[in-house]
Amino acid sequence: MSEPATIHIAFADLVALLERIFVKHGVSTSNARILAENCAGCERDGSLSHGIFRMAGYVSSLDSGWVDGMAVPVVEDVGPAFVRVDAKGGFTQPAFSAGLPLLLDKVRENGVAVLAIRRSHHFSALWPDVEPFAEKGLVALSVVNSMACVVPYGGNKAVFGTNPIAFASPRAGKPPFVFDQASSAIAHGDVQIAARAGHELKPGMGVDRDGQPTTDPKAILDGGALLPFGGHKGNSIALMVEILSAALTGGYFSGEFDWSGHKGAQTPFTGQFFVVIDPERGGNDSFAARVGQICDLVLEAGQDRLPGDRRHLTRAKAEQNGIPLSAESHERLKALAGD
Repeated sequence: MSEPATIHIAFADLVALLERIFVKHGVSTSNARILAENCAGCERDGSLSHGIFRMAGYVSSLDSGWVDGMAVPVVEDVGPAFVRVDAKGGFTQPAFSAGLPLLLDKVRENGVAVLAIRRSHHFSALWPDVEPFAEKGLVALSVVNSMACVVPYGGNKAVFGTNPIAFASPRAGKPPFVFDQASSAIAHGDVQIAARAGHELKPGMGVDRDGQPTTDPKAILDGGALLPFGGHKGNSIALMVEILSAALTGGYFSGEFDWSGHKGAQTPFTGQFFVVIDPERGGNDSFAARVGQICDLVLEAGQDRLPGDRRHLTRAKAEQNGIPLSAESHERLKALAGD
């Protein structure tokens, strides 16, 4: 069997194509640019479960009327170190972009600030939200909840989303240290990819509709659910994410919103929380160097790479050679754009 044809597309060209898709399906020009750069960045860095794989879900959610692509976020200054943003039923990234200038002002003034986003749709990886802070010399932590698809430890009904946590820190002499991981045993997008490819999952990742352990991704997606990673430990983290992302921000819990009246809706309607810190306020003038030291110790101890390192290698290859896409995927994107 011959290998599928592959093309290589420049980042700017992929952004322009994705932007046309978003605009065609009801997203404002300014919001479309933000979303397109986010999605293309995931594809460029090899985060394939959150790259162009997600475009069909974006489109079906927009076409169903579930998400407002024209939403104009409202930024609220509610304290010396506290910023809130009401996304008004739109995507999270434009809301984040709207609140970012005030957040950075407060971090510079106070050394730390938080950002609480509510009534928002987050459908991407979480690392693109925190990595830019580390590139500015700041430390950032963010959490976001999603749709209920994870059973609490020992439970029999999905309550949590995959509820990821992302962290970013500057690192001397190297790209920032960044991790982005779900509190579920596997990301929901990776389950979808496995189902599409016909691959089995490892044991301990999910249950079927009867609550029985399964390695079949289709059984998990068809009325089943994911499990938290690490049993009760992952369960506690997932619960913390619900508290910070929804209870604190004023957003919806992962199982609280109702999209039953919007056939085709796929984007979770929840909230997101950020903490951003200026590490220089810690009194250590060599913070980035110290981060580099502990990262080097981890590698010297035998770990082959750190989270984010593979992404940066993939990014460098894409910047040199273009982002690899199957010809079939490229044609699907062009069709969505009406080309």
